[in-house]
Amino acid sequence: MRHQVTIKDLAKQLNISVATVSRALRDLPDIHPDTKKAVLELAAELDYQPNVLATSLVKSKTKTLGLVVPDLGYHFFSTITKHIEEAAIKAGYSLLITQTQESYEREIVNIQNLLRSQVEGIIISLSRETKNFDHLIRLQKRGMPLVFFDRNSEDILASKVMVDNEVSAYEAAKHLIDNGCKRIAFVAGPSNVSVSNQRIEGYKRALRAHQMKVDDKLIIHSDYYADTATRLTLELMGVKNPPDGIVVVSDRLALGVLVALKQLKLKIPEQVKIVSFNNEPICSVVSPSISSVAQPLETIGKLATELLIEQIESKTEFEPQIRVLKTELVIRESSKRD
Repeated sequence: MRHQVTIKDLAKQLNISVATVSRALRDLPDIHPDTKKAVLELAAELDYQPNVLATSLVKSKTKTLGLVVPDLGYHFFSTITKHIEEAAIKAGYSLLITQTQESYEREIVNIQNLLRSQVEGIIISLSRETKNFDHLIRLQKRGMPLVFFDRNSEDILASKVMVDNEVSAYEAAKHLIDNGCKRIAFVAGPSNVSVSNQRIEGYKRALRAHQMKVDDKLIIHSDYYADTATRLTLELMGVKNPPDGIVVVSDRLALGVLVALKQLKLKIPEQVKIVSFNNEPICSVVSPSISSVAQPLETIGKLATELLIEQIESKTEFEPQIRVLKTELVIRESSKRD
């Protein structure tokens, strides 16, 4: 059950008055230095945060959820946000939405702002810069309900809603193999992003299962900008024995790959085949259209919201739940057999 540390908690543990704790926290002069030191050390240890709203509000339910996503400019995140908000409203909750713009520092600030707004729980997909999870560990120590979706931390025990990224990538790579590709590359995301790494493992497993060599030189890590993917693909295709198939970690990067292949005047799918992830609307509009793995976005948003509300309203110790959903490969022009 959630419990936010209060001045009363600090006073009880130190066996001093609430007034003394209050004076120490406000750095008033009429208090013994040793007492002040003890109060500040305990406050830091228990992650005490002063309430910024009235006490009456703290004691009541705000019926508000917090959401932290990397970038609402991504179709994937904007669509899931829509479904999370719809599920929250249906359950009688409102939603405060924040985006990190892929910044770790902004992720921390967003969470602090959500806490100041007295949200009752947080749904989060990590920024690409996030490698340190102390801010999330502190959240859990405070008893704040937390649910991950898409990008998550393996180090934190919390409810998570994911797709089976490894199996999805296995099927994507197998599709290229079944359609005649002999040398397949993988354009991945940043090396610390769990989703990307899971997809790399599925890709590798597919190659090994079909007696194909895994060449680490064909696995390239990009940020999530199409321009970067274009530059890296030009380098990739410039090697002596270039790939004839490319699995791309996201549709946004696949557009960059497509630009590079067109600049090189390579025919798609005759000379190079492409499969990507997320099945954004742009995949069916560009030429050639891009084969992509579709995720159940509505189900992801709905489940994440339901798990968070279940934890908030639980009267007993809540056991984190991991939900792994299936995907579907939507085949288009970019990967069809010649």
